[in-house]
Amino acid sequence: MSSNPPSGSSIKIDRSNGHQHIFVPHSKAGIMRYFVGLFLVFWMGGWFIGFTSALSQITSGEGGAFLMLWLGGWSLGGFFAGYMIFRVFQKSIPEQLVLNRPSLSYDTGVPPFKFDFGIRSQKDYWKSLFPSRKQVEFTPVELKTMALRETDSGNRLTIDKGAERVEIAMGATEIEREWLYDYLQRNYG
Repeated sequence: MSSNPPSGSSIKIDRSNGHQHIFVPHSKAGIMRYFVGLFLVFWMGGWFIGFTSALSQITSGEGGAFLMLWLGGWSLGGFFAGYMIFRVFQKSIPEQLVLNRPSLSYDTGVPPFKFDFGIRSQKDYWKSLFPSRKQVEFTPVELKTMALRETDSGNRLTIDKGAERVEIAMGATEIEREWLYDYLQRNYG
């Protein structure tokens, strides 16, 4: 197989500090996220009016315990909506692999916000709202567990790190994952 990604691939290879860096962009999020973002921006306008109205009533001494409780919940809703606006418009950070032999460094990057009705579980939904960026260092022993696994929904490129199975190149196409698997095998096999 070629040392260059397949034709038309969005995977980039660069060299920095004497090591090869492979950048694997996440899949596109779609245009629906911008409609969600615009809705939230307009909603925040209404939120601000409600917040200032309730706060002025409380500071003038006219607001009771219910209004204070309502303002607390309203504030939490506003912080969540503000975070969602940030996530919707946040630029995606691609996955990155650094071939620093004998180890392999992996950075999950940050996927774009996806508005998806097909999420199977509540846990997956919350993970997509609050993605955590992980950086993993694979040892030569762990790299021997690298596998291209066929599933019902396509192939998965994985490496086992202790009791955790880390999936690599989730935004790549099947052909790109096959190329990446072969490329890593040639460099670490």
